[in-house]
Amino acid sequence: MKRLWTPAWIARHVALVVLVTTFLGLGWWQVSRAAAGNAISWGYAVEWPIFAGFVVFVWWREVRHTLRDQPTATDDAAATTSAPETASAPETAATDETGPVDATAEAGRRPGIRRPVRVARGTVVDEVSDNADLAAYNRYLSWLNANPGAKPGDYPG
Repeated sequence: MKRLWTPAWIARHVALVVLVTTFLGLGWWQVSRAAAGNAISWGYAVEWPIFAGFVVFVWWREVRHTLRDQPTATDDAAATTSAPETASAPETAATDETGPVDATAEAGRRPGIRRPVRVARGTVVDEVSDNADLAAYNRYLSWLNANPGAKPGDYPG
């Protein structure tokens, strides 16, 4: 539970309380306006509590995500005791009908969400191109790349 009392989480808890209180207050204000005869306020009176519910839903989802993904002290101890055993054992990859199975999935632990790797891909332009201007420009860029301190006016071509 200490994970939920970091400065970032305290800010989230405060934001939850402020937003839910504000949204419910605005909903009550719209109910009072609707009771005074403003018919369109009935729609807003329903919307504001829905917004408050959404804030609570997102907060609860983030709390569950934080508690589930971070290892506890017993998980750390188990990982350190099992690490030497797995290092000496030969590596065998388990497979099923769909392909290799992740070892962390087999151990009952859910693998973390990872960001995709972005690979920069450049186009290969043939020097013998139909477009002579493009080839000349590519030679110019190659020269600039080879001479990082040079100015564009120093280009010999």
